Amino acid sequence: MAYNLQLSNRVRQYLADVPSLEIEEKRMFGGLAFMVNGKMCINISGDTLMCRFDPDRLEELSNKVGFEPVIMKNRQLKGYCYVAEEGYQNPDDFNFWVQTCLDYNPIATASKKS
Repeated sequence: MAYNLQLSNRVRQYLADVPSLEIEEKRMFGGLAFMVNGKMCINISGDTLMCRFDPDRLEELSNKVGFEPVIMKNRQLKGYCYVAEEGYQNPDDFNFWVQTCLDYNPIATASKKS
């Protein structure tokens, strides 16, 4: 699946403005993933953001406009959500989601290298 280039540029610009982040872009989950300090942080697939967040914030975040749980193998993936376009179009909402991902990144676990 292709990803929204304008949306990827918004994420790229936001991350570039944060000092001391090691950022790598990878094709992942059918879109473009932004790895921050060696960990998947945020992904763009089509017009949708896939956000990685603190699982303890699920109840709070699930009430946000555009929130959709990530379901893989018939179960909800803890600490991940999709955010539809209506949930991030407003600049403040966009900033909220990207910052939510960045806030969790330092305590998130890195995937095992294969």
